[in-house]
Amino acid sequence: MTAHLALIRRHPIKSVGGEGLDAVTLEPGRRLPGDREWAILTEAGERHALASQTDGEPDRWLPKSCFLRGVASLDLQAITGGWCDGLLHLRHPRRPDLALDPEREGDRLIDWLRPLWPAEAPAPTRLVRGAGVWTDQRAPLISVLSLSSLADLAGRCGIAPGTDRWRGNLWIAGWAPWAERALIGRELRIGAALLRVTDHIGRCDATGADTATGRRDIDMVRTLESLYGHTDFGVFAEVVTGGPIRLQDQVHA
Repeated sequence: MTAHLALIRRHPIKSVGGEGLDAVTLEPGRRLPGDREWAILTEAGERHALASQTDGEPDRWLPKSCFLRGVASLDLQAITGGWCDGLLHLRHPRRPDLALDPEREGDRLIDWLRPLWPAEAPAPTRLVRGAGVWTDQRAPLISVLSLSSLADLAGRCGIAPGTDRWRGNLWIAGWAPWAERALIGRELRIGAALLRVTDHIGRCDATGADTATGRRDIDMVRTLESLYGHTDFGVFAEVVTGGPIRLQDQVHA
């Protein structure tokens, strides 16, 4: 079967929701447009943010420890939603639906999230927009994952993990299971774009949450280690040549 682009996923707010796209235009040396554009600082992260900011917004990349993340509250993994009619629409099984303009209504999002955040963890403080993007890595990388690898994992671990818990950008159908692990240093042609695969994606405990409920259903890190001898799922890639990509585009490695 010819490999093709099966899903394009974007996460406008770091660790909060996500949406599918039919097409997007990639730019050289940049992340997926609009991905992790916003993030929610915590009390612990404010010290780093205040040390370098312009007009109230951080003007440099900050480490992931500064922000709300699913590894600290699995409930965040059950948030879904994205842009519609100029607003971010978010849903969670134990919260009322929320629609907001992140430019003006960050406080509403903080209030909506508070019941999902552990009382003992550093509290959320404000929604901030990145000088670049709020990815876990300083480098502007795109995550590429395989539906065949996901199916292999599902068949061996006894649950259906689904695609949402991995918070990936590009999902490929048609590769042999785990073939992506042999692509480090190689180039991928997707539509009009050319990407270079740079590294494996090591996984954290947030992937142990069922994204339908926000409750732990598996120790995914231990499962990966037990089944495959590593804790990786997916690969990172940098955009070498930009251009439009769309669902069903062939993928050539």
